[in-house]
Amino acid sequence: MPYSQHEYYSRLRTYRRIHRKGFALRIKALLASPFALSILLALIAVCAVSAGSVSVPAGDTLAIITAKLTGNVPAVDPAVTDIIWSLRVPRVLLAMTAGAGLALAGVVMQASVQNPLAEPFILGIASGASVGATLAILIGSAAIPFGVPGCAFLGAILATLAVLMLAGMHRRVSTVKLVLAGAAISALCVAATNFIVYMAADAEGMQSAAFWTMGSLADAKWHSLFLPVLIVSALIVYFLSQLRTLDVLLLGEELAVTLGIDASAKRRLYMGLLALLTGVLVATCGIIGFVGLVVPHLVRSFTGAPHRRLLPAALLVGAIFLVVADLLARTLLPAGDLPIGIITALIGAPLFMKLLFGSGGNFGGSR
Repeated sequence: MPYSQHEYYSRLRTYRRIHRKGFALRIKALLASPFALSILLALIAVCAVSAGSVSVPAGDTLAIITAKLTGNVPAVDPAVTDIIWSLRVPRVLLAMTAGAGLALAGVVMQASVQNPLAEPFILGIASGASVGATLAILIGSAAIPFGVPGCAFLGAILATLAVLMLAGMHRRVSTVKLVLAGAAISALCVAATNFIVYMAADAEGMQSAAFWTMGSLADAKWHSLFLPVLIVSALIVYFLSQLRTLDVLLLGEELAVTLGIDASAKRRLYMGLLALLTGVLVATCGIIGFVGLVVPHLVRSFTGAPHRRLLPAALLVGAIFLVVADLLARTLLPAGDLPIGIITALIGAPLFMKLLFGSGGNFGGSR
């Protein structure tokens, strides 16, 4: 029996709605798959290495990388080879490393303090690193034994200790106190950084410090990759072994005590490790915001809350996010690089608002 016009359009709307929902579920499953994300990261990395003021075909890019890895001489113009291998490949690798590290810090901090806004910048760790690095830049890194990286790491450690002392290092650490202490230390460190820059008489140093505090991967070199890659890789391996503990901490301190986990001790340990991670990344790349805040929430909307699925996907999405942001930072303006912190804020802030207000109160998504 033929359908009436009303029944026909009603069935058509139902079919389209089911089709759209099925397509959305397939996309979510794809974005939650580490294998699919790894392939996407590899493709984006090749595009990022090929693109720039001197555009290089992807085939030539792959030929140069393959030849260098196998110890052969690339059959490409030596000038192009130098641009690809000496400038762009280290920069893209550093973007991948920093993106994965910042996403790792965000996931672990949000679980540890049970606060969806927790990240190294909110808890004052990155701001402490910024004070040390700015001081080193304006004094002159040659006059300091470990230079900018050493001062940034020292600043991150001191800020972490200050946060833990304010929150109650020797007592049961309250998550609310931890976040409030982090906000106070962060504000203090920002004021200290601004005061140091304001009082400096070196105009060139002030410009360098201001650019550095907005984040940049322009100084990426092969020799500068060793420490960040080592620290990020080691902490990824460690926290992948802590997935059950992170799940328990996310569910609350009472459950942790019931299962025999000392939540305060774990929280202090994780904060110390993340201070090391943040200090190294800030010393290498400067201040890069929003990655540790936005990426965990974005990925959680696809994977749900369990860290067994969340953490691997967040690492890959963080790497993709920062590679894309760095590509935009060095190609949007023909005259030179934009600070990458501007790009991450321009992308991250609207995305974060969409996640916050577009989920019907289900902040970050859950399943």
